[in-house]
Parts: sequence; structure tokens; C-alpha cells
Amino acid sequence: MNTLQKLKQEIVARSLQAFREGLFSGTSGNMSCCLREEGRMLITPTSVRYDVMRAEDIVVMRLDGTILEGRLQPSSEWRMHAAIYEKKPGVSAVFHTHSPYATAFAVNRQTIPAVLIEAFAFLGGDIRCADYATPGTREVGLNALPALEGRMGCTLANHGVLAVGKDLQQAYLNAEYVEDVARIYSLARAVGTPVPLEKL
Repeated sequence: MNTLQKLKQEIVARSLQAFREGLFSGTSGNMSCCLREEGRMLITPTSVRYDVMRAEDIVVMRLDGTILEGRLQPSSEWRMHAAIYEKKPGVSAVFHTHSPYATAFAVNRQTIPAVLIEAFAFLGGDIRCADYATPGTREVGLNALPALEGRMGCTLANHGVLAVGKDLQQAYLNAEYVEDVARIYSLARAVGTPVPLEKL
């Protein structure tokens, strides 16, 4: 099995895992990885439920939008993914979720403080909220860049979560920690006054 096929299968497996864990719902959210030396991006297709997605459904494309392989259209957020890859050379995987706790803070456009050590260890600190941009536009990715400065994840105003990594495994883990920190902070606010950590 070649590298491309392995990555397609990993995207499908991780997408299904995200669907089952509640990071995705319906057909919302998307995942991609970038083969930088080849100038190619693999991304989930648009409007396909994750519990029926197959490896052959994954779209292979260039960052300019040229589709190289796949019978389906890429995620409507492919421009966001491409903008991140173009501007952040250390990133080779992007994971966009609508996980509920973190997205609730995105709707309120609030920063999520670093209340757990994992926020520093995995994400770089607090979880900032990127300025709003119309979904499906390149501006979603461009607006996320300041929020991702020194961070491995952020929220997108009135939209969801964006997590990045050197590979799909790291991007997925970072997305999980964004949601975990948001959930714990939300619960802590319900029972008292959370105390953010100063640093790792």
C-alpha cells in the first residue's frame, strides 16, 4: 500500500472516530493533510456523512484548488486549509471540528483560559478566538493565523475549532484537548471561579 492510500485510510478512520466522539456531527467539520514536497493536499469531501465515507472519497488536490484525484468535491472549507498550509510551513495536518463546548465559546467569541496543564503542554497556552469570516472563504484561514501564533489550536468565531499538527495524529490530539479544556472550564465556571495556570 502506498503512502497516499495509507493517508486516505487514516483520514477516514480518524474522521469516523471524530464522528463517534462528538467532534463531528452530521457532515460538519473536515480534516486534511499536506504532502508538501509533492504540493498536494488530501481532504475530506463535502456533504458526505463520516459513517459512510470511504478511502476513495478523499479528494487529492493542489493548494490552488486544482483537483488531482477524486470523484467528489472537496470540503467547502478547503480554502481555509490551503491558507494554513501556505502560511504555516511547520503544519502538515489541519482538523476543523464543531465540538460543542469549544464552539460554545467561539459563539461567545471568548478566549478559553489555560486552566489545565495540557493547554500548555499540547496547545501552547490559552485558546484564542479568531475573528469571524464567512465559512468557505480563504479569510477563515487567514483570520485564524493570529490566533494560532504560538498555538496549536484556536476557535473560529461563530463557527467551530481549528487544530493543527505535524501529522494527522497530532492535529487530532490537539483538537481533543481544545474540547477537553473548553469542557472543563465550562464546568468549572458552573460551580465556582476557575483559576487559570500562569505557565507550564
